[in-house]
Amino acid sequence: MTAPVFLVDSLDGVGPGSVVDVTGPEGRHAVSVRRLQPGEEVVVTDGRGRGAAGVVLSVSGKDHLVVQPHTFPVEAEPSPRITVVQALPKGDRGELAVETMTEVGVDAIVPWQAARCITQWKGERGQKALGKWRATAREAGKQSRRLRFPEVADAATGKQVASLLAEADFAAVLHESGEERLATAELPGRGNIVLVVGPEGGVSPEELALFAEAGARPYVLGPTVLRTSTAGTAAAALLLGRTGRWS
Repeated sequence: MTAPVFLVDSLDGVGPGSVVDVTGPEGRHAVSVRRLQPGEEVVVTDGRGRGAAGVVLSVSGKDHLVVQPHTFPVEAEPSPRITVVQALPKGDRGELAVETMTEVGVDAIVPWQAARCITQWKGERGQKALGKWRATAREAGKQSRRLRFPEVADAATGKQVASLLAEADFAAVLHESGEERLATAELPGRGNIVLVVGPEGGVSPEELALFAEAGARPYVLGPTVLRTSTAGTAAAALLLGRTGRWS
């Protein structure tokens, strides 16, 4: 079984002969929940691609773990980079989408307040929901043993999504009007791939036109219709396989 992963603010200055303190909520989880003991293997990461794998040197109190690293793994910058623009689903399905997309390896997630979204992120409620998405990405990043966690951006408008699509090396909208399957699309070997997943009510004609003007074409995944909370994960897995990132 692979070693558990814990997140720290920074690994600057950490190298051979040094130790890493894991405190706060992460230390509490390690000490009080996982009940780790000296000699057990763990991995500490900054979530930005750097890691420190080592053994627990000591445990103190309820939330303090000291790790002595012996190796320093690095997760390289992904290529091509995959961003999923995720329309806001109902209930906790947004967190499900973030969790599974993080587990498969998506690099960035952009919440999108689409015209046909039932869920609305406004004011304090919107900030709370965004915080849940970001916390979900952190936890899923640790669970899936990633060293580079996905960025969860601020909620975007349609125009902001269009700007993101215009800058991409490959831009796609999952939509039933697509005449080509994503499995046969010509993909770049590097750069940025941006994929739009619409809400339960679908992407509106106006949004499709806006995204088409930005250079995004509609594609379908297959013969079945997936929910918005699962479509991004399925599409990302397909792209990761086809671009060689899973090879």
